[in-house]
Amino acid sequence: MSLRWGILSTANITKKLLGSGHDQQFVAVGSRDLGRAQAFASEHGLARAHGSYEELLADPEVDAIYNPLPNSLHVEWSIKALEAGKHVLCEKPMSRHSDEVDRAFDVAEREGRVLEEAFMWRHHPQVARTRELIAAGDIGDLRVIRAAFAFVAADPNDIRLQADLDGGGLMDVGCYCVSGCRTLASAEPVRGYAEYIPGGNGVDVALAATLRFPGDVVAHFDCGVSYLGGDQLEAVGSEGSVFLDDPWHGREAVIELRRNGLVERIETGPANSYALELADFEAAVRGEDPPLLTRADAVAQARAIEALYTSAERNVPCPIG
Repeated sequence: MSLRWGILSTANITKKLLGSGHDQQFVAVGSRDLGRAQAFASEHGLARAHGSYEELLADPEVDAIYNPLPNSLHVEWSIKALEAGKHVLCEKPMSRHSDEVDRAFDVAEREGRVLEEAFMWRHHPQVARTRELIAAGDIGDLRVIRAAFAFVAADPNDIRLQADLDGGGLMDVGCYCVSGCRTLASAEPVRGYAEYIPGGNGVDVALAATLRFPGDVVAHFDCGVSYLGGDQLEAVGSEGSVFLDDPWHGREAVIELRRNGLVERIETGPANSYALELADFEAAVRGEDPPLLTRADAVAQARAIEALYTSAERNVPCPIG
């Protein structure tokens, strides 16, 4: 069974899913502007364009919804889609409030529908291979995790710079760093500390954070929308490290295993994370496999983000969980 997908808005990120090469059926789009929806549908070969989000959710020929709305609308419209009988792939981060994430999954369970947070980077084969290297002891005992993701949002009207839309560096790109640290630690953080630089329309435009994990593992990262910080992820152990220069997109997909003064390049091969994400979601809907990213993962992600914002606001370390 191939799902019939509807897209909730004409956000630019949707084009990455449409161009992923996965054998999907994107059949409809909904926008608050009918003309914009029609232009988008025509450009991408979609059968139907709806002039409101409500009309899209009422479309009986749509099985699943991709929700790339601004962060502040993720939970609200995911719940509406679930209640309309649709499965939902919600763009990251689902929310900065863990209780809201729990509420959305409560609805998904009640309605018997699949809900998944769209951290596409987790689906790339290089992630699983990196975790295997750490678990096998190739870098010794894990001690430190380092991550970074930043860019410059130059347009002052960019939604990522708007506090009322839950923008900010941690929400937009720092959430990848949180996800990366949690993924390589194979555990959930117990404490977090963060400091940020305010900017835009009341958001964090640069943020640095530390996460403490069980087993004497510490992680630290920086993120932002006001500087060119690149994108990196590294796990450092007692005998070496594994380094990903392109962790979030996986375009090069090369893992550097650094130990004994040597660097071994491990290539996992080309892969489209968006296509793999769609395949994972559709398999979950068909009941073939559980989704890679479960309710527990989404709630834990939100708890970490929640704690880091609380820490930055109070200027104290905060417990997580």
